[in-house]
Amino acid sequence: MNHSFTLALLLSASSGLTAIAGTPVALAAVTPAPVSDASLLDTVGATLEVGYDSRYYHRGLWLADNMTWAGLNVQVPLSEKLTLGFSAFYTSTVQTLIPDGAGGDAELNFAELDLSTSLTYDLGFAKAGLVYTHYEYFDTFSGSTGGASWGDGDGAVRGANEVGLTLAKTVGPVNLYAGFYYDFTIGGSYFEVGADMPYKVTSWMSVVPAIKMGYGLDYYTNGMIPAGSPVSAPSSGFTHILPSLSVPIKLTPTAFLTPYIAYNISLGARHGLNTQDSEFFGGVKLGVSF
Repeated sequence: MNHSFTLALLLSASSGLTAIAGTPVALAAVTPAPVSDASLLDTVGATLEVGYDSRYYHRGLWLADNMTWAGLNVQVPLSEKLTLGFSAFYTSTVQTLIPDGAGGDAELNFAELDLSTSLTYDLGFAKAGLVYTHYEYFDTFSGSTGGASWGDGDGAVRGANEVGLTLAKTVGPVNLYAGFYYDFTIGGSYFEVGADMPYKVTSWMSVVPAIKMGYGLDYYTNGMIPAGSPVSAPSSGFTHILPSLSVPIKLTPTAFLTPYIAYNISLGARHGLNTQDSEFFGGVKLGVSF
């Protein structure tokens, strides 16, 4: 066989295969996806607070004086729109004096522990919340003197369980909020609306005027006035109006000191129950976020 012819034939076949197969494609180097080191605790936000209040009003109803307290609030984002919350709050009176019925004064004992869990969902136009709270009153809801309960009926409650629905919305510089709460223990309901408007004075200080108002339906009025008393209170009605002014002061990037002053205005359902019909009171709190 002609060797020149054979070599030409092989070169021709090789050229044909290359044309059919096309030019080989080089494989690009595959870069592994970065492994995220994020964890659940990286997304959790918490705030620890301690404070003092000269008077303690629970939804417009006076309970005690000279209160020291501590609270912890934890927020766990479950998704972009849904947040799970947990909170604990404890408060106790340093000293509260009340008439003893014999022309003198007796010391009122009062201490309270609140434990809450909540779900908050961002609706876009507003934020809606569902919250459950257990209240524990170590000296009954209205306190005790010498081991005896100061109140009766609703006032003698030592623990209560409540569920609430909330709605919050920001309109311009104003924050609006509303809530409905049902107390399973006493079978009473409470409605509240409010607003605040933070105003930044300096890079480290703001002033926050606020106001809220409440309405109760059979809400902590039953049996809380002694039989034969000349005063009375309806079982349902508007409870109070509470204007206030607070001044958050930024101490560090995560710590705030907030003094406040407020004026409780008793309305129909609280006129006969509060020791003062309307009065100023105030306090201060220190909060740290982490």
